[in-house]
Amino acid sequence: MTKFEAVTNYNNFYEFSTDKGAVAPLSKNFVTEPWTVQVGGLVSNPKTYSIDDLLKFGEEERIYRLRCVEAWAMVIPWLGFPLNKLLKEVEPTSEAKYVRFETLYDPKQMPGQNSGFYSWPYVEGLRVDEAMNDLTILSTGLYGKRLYPQNGAPIRLVVPWKYGFKSIKSIVRIDLVADMPTSLWMAAAPHEYGFYANVNPNVDHPRWSQASERVIGETGRRNTLLFNGYEEEVAYLYEGMDLSAWY
Repeated sequence: MTKFEAVTNYNNFYEFSTDKGAVAPLSKNFVTEPWTVQVGGLVSNPKTYSIDDLLKFGEEERIYRLRCVEAWAMVIPWLGFPLNKLLKEVEPTSEAKYVRFETLYDPKQMPGQNSGFYSWPYVEGLRVDEAMNDLTILSTGLYGKRLYPQNGAPIRLVVPWKYGFKSIKSIVRIDLVADMPTSLWMAAAPHEYGFYANVNPNVDHPRWSQASERVIGETGRRNTLLFNGYEEEVAYLYEGMDLSAWY
């Protein structure tokens, strides 16, 4: 596993800063209580959850690889629960094809949101079948502790077979929708970032290779694994799709 100090001090969280080392100090006073997550859209049982409500789904430890699109990687012991537990409770309708996630928008607390380069708030999305896969979790902690602000407190998504930017942080809203959501990165750089963002060593980013990765805390590089090493669990989701294209 990656050292705790690295996981909590080397962070991509543009709502606070584009400088990985500045995120932790800038977010130290981020207010995460009280907090609610509104779940709605194409569901039969829309609900608003407090963090205490979400913790009632239970917590289990999931030790997952994390692969950043920037070609660095970590191994992190998350605490959380499968997203499918929440989705089953709100009961998606037959029209629901995608899950749209949204981060808190609060430029006073999150100074990076004062940048006009990005379309805030941060938005991400999954297909419903991706969201229902048991590997997809909502995380409430890491290393046996509650999530720190720099890691997406109080609740974040973790989708381990996709590049890390898909695992949206500090979630306040989840909607089931019929149409594919446009994520923040799709809007910011559509020629570089698509909806799926599956880890694939054979599909380079337009500006760098994805064939290898730098694991934080190690010297040298490792070969990138297809679907970040989770091919057996998720490859069936993409049967018939052209994975050589940049999604």
